Amino acid sequence: MPQNPLTPFGKEIKHRLVDLDKQNAWLIEEVKRKTGLYFDSSYLAKIMNGQQSSPRIINAICEILDIQKGA
Repeated sequence: MPQNPLTPFGKEIKHRLVDLDKQNAWLIEEVKRKTGLYFDSSYLAKIMNGQQSSPRIINAICEILDIQKGA
């Protein structure tokens, strides 16, 4: 199955993680801690390629990484 391309928001997440020298696993744990919701690497991938758009998860990612959706 081909991988879906990253959205601009997904690319921003990737770039910010590189800037912070953090891994996806760190972001996943921070989102779980902040929201109390289930979140894993598959869910993160779906957020990054536009298949999921949970506002609580996206807001948490934006706060944790200090980015804006659509910026």
